[in-house]
Amino acid sequence: MKKVSIKDIAKEAGVSFSTVSIVLNGQGKERKISDKMITEIFKVADQLNYRPNQFAKSLRTGKTFTLGLIVDDISNYFFGHLAKFVEEEADKFGYTVMFCNSENNEGKARNVLGTLLDKQMDGYIIAPTSGMVNEIENLVREKKPIVLIDRYFQNVPSSYVTIDNYKGAYDSVDYLIRQGYQKIALVTNETDQIQILDRVEGYKAALRKHKISFLPELVKKISFKNTEQKTIKELETFIKAQPAIDAILFTSNNLGIPGLQSLRNLNIKIATDIGVICFDDHDLFRLAFPGITVVSQPIKTISKKVVKLLLDQIDGNVSKDHQIVLPPNLIIRDSTPLRS
Repeated sequence: MKKVSIKDIAKEAGVSFSTVSIVLNGQGKERKISDKMITEIFKVADQLNYRPNQFAKSLRTGKTFTLGLIVDDISNYFFGHLAKFVEEEADKFGYTVMFCNSENNEGKARNVLGTLLDKQMDGYIIAPTSGMVNEIENLVREKKPIVLIDRYFQNVPSSYVTIDNYKGAYDSVDYLIRQGYQKIALVTNETDQIQILDRVEGYKAALRKHKISFLPELVKKISFKNTEQKTIKELETFIKAQPAIDAILFTSNNLGIPGLQSLRNLNIKIATDIGVICFDDHDLFRLAFPGITVVSQPIKTISKKVVKLLLDQIDGNVSKDHQIVLPPNLIIRDSTPLRS
């Protein structure tokens, strides 16, 4: 079979040889070629099964056309979908993404970052663990293209994309109170990660607005190191110790899923006996009966913004850090009915 050339792609796409060459070398945005044209050229290249000589391309451009992505756990609904959309978006511009899990473990996070640095990625997308401050500072100091996702460090100047976590929690608790719930528990993690702290503060602020006292005994903190079974047992103990609880806000689906199991084990009926809201959507929450009200993150939009910020850095098109905070979406389902 004849090897497909840039000339073949140009002919099929109806554009010049130089335009195709610029796009395939990852310089389309830099040379002001439209996103539509870039997408079309990569589409044609894919249809023709074009395979560039990656080594020659790297020598020519000084780029590896690879991006590193570090997240807590790619099997998690949020991070799994984020990785999928980041890969799809990066592929439009000729980049391959290497995925790594940190498991929210400081040692593993440093190890996988070191591996990616050794492989000389062109840029890095990172959901940092609490202990990665020095590593992120070093990347910024060395002017490595980097964008943080889901969380960031307040004292480290960097680009990041996240949602308004404070608003997500505030809106959730405000909605519960307007639905007639009064004893609202919060299940969260033992961490100083900014996204979780903001969710806790949003919870407290909504209580203050409605002149409901904040009760520390209604807040349960779960270790990231817990197994799912240990989390279920701890939640069962917590819920039994607070029988007046009439609603629970879970600050992640990693807590919400074992939370549903613990309620089931205790024969507590969601919607009938207790209201439930969880941060981050999940197939289980949509299919459950009753459906679970959630704070949904715009994962596809986050992915597009992250890739654009990173490629702009790689191409030298930015002179300052960009912080993007997107609005969350409270999706009302049957787990939070009006209390009679």
